[in-house]
Amino acid sequence: MPFKRYVEIGRVTLVNYGKDYGRLVVIVDVIDQNRALVDAPDMVRSQMNFKRLSVTDIKIDIKRVPKTKALIAALEAADGVVEPSSVLGLLAFVSMYFWFSTS
Repeated sequence: MPFKRYVEIGRVTLVNYGKDYGRLVVIVDVIDQNRALVDAPDMVRSQMNFKRLSVTDIKIDIKRVPKTKALIAALEAADGVVEPSSVLGLLAFVSMYFWFSTS
């Protein structure tokens, strides 16, 4: 089975450490080999270390460093495109992750 979870622009990731723990963010630019510029509709665009991110199977089509309005429009457009199985798998992963981290 080939590897499919590449770090790329438009990839949805899960923050697994820090003040944004548990939040889904989108990679909008790769700064260097250790950091990426991430954004979400309800947060300020910021740089984040790859060690704090868990890459998901979900990818949206965006250009490099889009405006916030363009990012929100792309997320809404991709809402119907994303397969329900991948979304359910992501929700199961997040719930399992929180369950193990609190026990």
